[in-house]
Amino acid sequence: MSIYVGNLNYEVTQEDLQEVFGEYGAVKRVYLPTDRETGRKRGFGFVEMENDDQEAEAINILDGAEWMGRTLRVNKARPRESSSSDSGTRRFSD
Repeated sequence: MSIYVGNLNYEVTQEDLQEVFGEYGAVKRVYLPTDRETGRKRGFGFVEMENDDQEAEAINILDGAEWMGRTLRVNKARPRESSSSDSGTRRFSD
C-alpha cells in the first residue's frame, strides 16, 4: 500500500517526509514528483511504509494536520489510472 500526501509545502524534501512518517513506523520509500518542464516539486508525494497498520496510523493522525504552514491531505493512494491510446480522441462516422 502507498500513502498519498497532498497540499505539501514546495520546500518539503524526501528527508522531511521520511522523518515525519518515521514516527509511525519504518518508511520504505518516499517519492516527490516534479514538473517535467520546470523541475519544481508539484506539492504532493507518496510514502510507502513497512506494513498496513503503520500506514493506517500515519493516515489517521496526519490527515488534516498542520505542517510547514499547510494543512496536509493524507490518505491511501489510489492506483494510477492507465491511459488508453483512444483517450481524448473523438471518432466521427459518415
